[in-house]
Amino acid sequence: MRNRRKMLPVGVENFKEIVKGDFYYVDKTLMIRDLLGDGGKVNLFTRPRRFGKSLNMSMLKTFFEVGTNHMFFQGMNISREKDLCRAHMGKYPVISITLKGVDGRNFRAASAALKNVVGNEALRFQFLSGSSKLSVQEQELYRQLIQAGDGQDGIFAMSEGVMVEGLSTLSKLLAKHFESPVIILIDEYDVPLDKAFHGGYYNEMVTLIRNLLGNGLKTNESLYFAVLTGCLRISKESIFTGLNNLKTYTITDPLYGEYFGFTGDEVQNLLNFYGLADYWGIMQEWYDGYRFGNASLFCPWDVINFCSALLEDSSAFPENYWANTSGNAMVRRLIGLADRRTKGEVERLMAGEAVVKEINQNLTYNEIDSSMENLWSVLFATGYLTYRERISKREYRLAIPNREIEELFADQIWKWFEESSRADGEKLQRFCEAFPRGDEERIEELLRDYLWNSISVRDTAARAERKEHFYHGLLLGLLQYEGNWDTQSNEEAGNGFCDLSIRTPQRIGVVIEIKYASDGKLEEACQKALEQIEKQHYEAALLQDGMEQIVKYGIAFYKKNCKVRKA
Repeated sequence: MRNRRKMLPVGVENFKEIVKGDFYYVDKTLMIRDLLGDGGKVNLFTRPRRFGKSLNMSMLKTFFEVGTNHMFFQGMNISREKDLCRAHMGKYPVISITLKGVDGRNFRAASAALKNVVGNEALRFQFLSGSSKLSVQEQELYRQLIQAGDGQDGIFAMSEGVMVEGLSTLSKLLAKHFESPVIILIDEYDVPLDKAFHGGYYNEMVTLIRNLLGNGLKTNESLYFAVLTGCLRISKESIFTGLNNLKTYTITDPLYGEYFGFTGDEVQNLLNFYGLADYWGIMQEWYDGYRFGNASLFCPWDVINFCSALLEDSSAFPENYWANTSGNAMVRRLIGLADRRTKGEVERLMAGEAVVKEINQNLTYNEIDSSMENLWSVLFATGYLTYRERISKREYRLAIPNREIEELFADQIWKWFEESSRADGEKLQRFCEAFPRGDEERIEELLRDYLWNSISVRDTAARAERKEHFYHGLLLGLLQYEGNWDTQSNEEAGNGFCDLSIRTPQRIGVVIEIKYASDGKLEEACQKALEQIEKQHYEAALLQDGMEQIVKYGIAFYKKNCKVRKA
């Protein structure tokens, strides 16, 4: 019987809520020890989305913040570091903000959203307005941070000048009140830049974020240390100008690798706890394969969601949980801009192979589209690709980490192919019309052209049925252009299931059987397909529906080549 004593924290990123609610927690608290021992004054962690960044920031806030209840960490790994806990737990004022929601159609709206973030954090410390340890002038500085606005430019009335000094001002006031240096935590620091890049006000937002971070982190004598998280390591010259106390830990750095994501042991412990040990292999195939530093990791969002689904239904299929939390625009951009060489590299990735790429981990958002190499770098930094080997200082052997991301790539390839093929409607119309006419030469000619320009499955270790599925989907997508046809996939017919069947208004029925010729013998594969059609009587369903003429095709594929034979 499955153990249901603890709930799974699906979408829960608040550390206190997880502990209070008795959720299952994968202990990452030793990150606190390492930060205090090895960390710098300002620490930036870049990791893909949904890998536990926000939960770790909440854990740090809970540990360090003045007045924290020691019971939150009872029995956790950090509790064994008794001297460290006595010296640091609950000893510091903590400023904790997330920039995840800083967005807007224009710079004015985004700036207002940032004011709201700073103002709402300042509201947590309303005791400062009457603190006997602050001067009248200092109390007024605090009130400027929380002064109400008219709602048009945000719910706070602070000027832009007050806002960009907000972290600095608040930390100085807190340090004086508590007589202790301040810890600053900034989650998803790069989200406003991403939104601004797509919204057309990138340069203005860069200046705003640079001033906010510079004042709070560079010239702040009240700062004990700071932690920032994000997906991309934005160029130091762009955001962190003059910030010489910054230490950056990207996905290639060996330190802190195991603190973002679940290790294999942690996943096995979770599965055993809930009686799901039999699903280890599926979990590995779909959600393992990431590498941060020297650690091999699973995506925690996927693991938790799939476990939750299995506890509801033991026959649940794995899904693209991580992939479905974003628009995946970067994958689409790579595929859409791909030249012949890049298409070949994507094919190799889809086949489980690796490609060698020079990675730039110091990008700005407005550089992303400047070169194909920068797109590869972003896909790597954001988790769509991982590295199997570091070849030199900047060269890495990149691969798709797991089945989930492979499916994501395939989905984006289908969408790209559908759009690109339908852009030439005249050509696609000629292709479709050739099927009821029985024009096998025209079908083969145009199909070869589509194959050459598509991203396809290469002849590697991929299973034969998956290769056939790819070509099946490609052909189905092309034939569905003819909206006046009834085109069916895997229809029950005769004594089996027909790959593709078509009913036309002219009472012509078309039967298509697809084979992948793994040995390259296309002619033989076509004959096998035609023999299968005859043996299984796939035309039966079409005849029952009143089709007066039946055209039968055996179509064989091998890499980017094909053969079409009519019965």
